[in-house]
Amino acid sequence: MKKKTTLFLLLFFPLLLAAQEGGRGVYDFLNLTGSARVAALGGKNISLYGNDLNFAQNNPALLNSSMNKTVVMNYTGYFAGIKYGNVAYAQDFKKYGTFSIAANFMNYGKFIAADETGLITGEFKAAEQSISFTWAKNIKENFSAGLAIKPIFSHLETYKSFGFATDIGVSYHKPESEFTAAFAIKNLGTQIKPYYEGHYEPLPYDIQLGVTKKLAHAPFRVNLTAHHLYTWNLLYEKPKLVSNTIFGEAEDPQKNRKLQNFLDNSMRHFVVAVEFVPIKAFHFGIAYDHQRRQEMKLIDKGGFTGFSWGFGLRLRKFNISYARSSFHVVGGSNHLSLGINLGNFIKVSQPKVGD
Repeated sequence: MKKKTTLFLLLFFPLLLAAQEGGRGVYDFLNLTGSARVAALGGKNISLYGNDLNFAQNNPALLNSSMNKTVVMNYTGYFAGIKYGNVAYAQDFKKYGTFSIAANFMNYGKFIAADETGLITGEFKAAEQSISFTWAKNIKENFSAGLAIKPIFSHLETYKSFGFATDIGVSYHKPESEFTAAFAIKNLGTQIKPYYEGHYEPLPYDIQLGVTKKLAHAPFRVNLTAHHLYTWNLLYEKPKLVSNTIFGEAEDPQKNRKLQNFLDNSMRHFVVAVEFVPIKAFHFGIAYDHQRRQEMKLIDKGGFTGFSWGFGLRLRKFNISYARSSFHVVGGSNHLSLGINLGNFIKVSQPKVGD
């Protein structure tokens, strides 16, 4: 009974848990997006409503009937030969809602194995996978709710782990004004089997809020996504800067940066994106992630770190998208997505008069 109560709290009451940022837990690949279109909009968008099944992988509430019989395939190339991708399919059942299943993989490649003396003993592999079972349904006019259940598998050298996570989302979509607001709680869960006995680590859960609005008289769609809403401080602690002079210790310059730090920390909670959609068959997006830029840029050079961009074409029977996300001045990740609606390939014969 005690174990069941603990699992329930881990799954559905994340606000009771201590805040966990990147690098402090496990299965961090769950925060990645395989979708090129979502990556172009900063990778965290949860409010872009449409018939692209990839949207539902960021917020289950965005899964809808227009995605019926759709298949999407995504591939992402990261640094050092790391590869990430997924494939998903959706099926609509008018009475019960829309369902989808997605398989995600993260392949870290091969590594050189060595003992504590540095003697090379061979090679080992590292990889992680998850499966997403998603359901969504209109609960009221313009309102939708969704739920995703995700078993997770991780194999790092000889260490193996199994976990379970869930995403919960709600969305409000007003088609006549092309406005969408959404809320999502992501990656709530726990390790079922830790990497080694008795050592359970937290999952990278997040609480997000997003809005998307298309301008009434211009072909632009504006997106704003707020993340890490369960904690305020996203700044890393810096060592106190004190220098000795002939007059004693110099004043700590951080004392005069309270306003700057407040603005910096506030901006780290938001991803801002704009999408250019001159026609339904084409879109071009660009986004800025302040947290990514501040954490990954060089002290004297930022370049395009924190920016992402991409475009997509929608043809008669399929659509294709590409995106580039800049994580550092030396490079970034490339995203490629392909979507196919199987319903377009199935011809339904009409009965003849008199049959």
